[in-house]
Amino acid sequence: MRVISGEFRSRLLKSVPGLEVRPTPDRLRETLFNILAPVLPGRVFLDAYAGSGSVGIEALSRGAAHVLFIEKSKEAISVIEANLKLLDAGTRTSLLRGTVRKRLSSDLADIVFLDPPYPLSAEYTISLETLGDFETRAKIVVAQHSSRIPLAASYGCLERHRELKQGENTLSFYRPAPTEAEAQSALPLRNPKS
Repeated sequence: MRVISGEFRSRLLKSVPGLEVRPTPDRLRETLFNILAPVLPGRVFLDAYAGSGSVGIEALSRGAAHVLFIEKSKEAISVIEANLKLLDAGTRTSLLRGTVRKRLSSDLADIVFLDPPYPLSAEYTISLETLGDFETRAKIVVAQHSSRIPLAASYGCLERHRELKQGENTLSFYRPAPTEAEAQSALPLRNPKS
């Protein structure tokens, strides 16, 4: 597994052995970060259910100011730590050990990436509802899920605004619905003569 672009481009990453961790395919990761490119630099990025940390490391490589990883598996945590040490990227990252249910809150990051194991489909609802809190800091939440697992159009204040399918995988992009004041300010002004 390699970092696709940015500061750590082409650097090899360690991966978690076995079939329990399903890394985000390179092509899908590239598509994700091409979409996020205009808004990622300088932001805090959260890689929940981090596995080997490849998505968060890609975010760091492409200009995120800080990356948080949430992971509960001791083996995966060791791999993330090894990858961060290999890249000398520890000072710009935080590793939150434990379950996403216990560690996730709506004020952790500007951009959140969720990729729970596909068999744990309830994790999507729990995570997205937590992030859909009306005080959410997240401006973009992306859920990677099986194309066979449909996600709701909204969770709390989060509304899906884009869905991208690539093979067996889908990326669902959510963002907070505009407040009434934001919606009013976005309305075009009437011609004063009418």
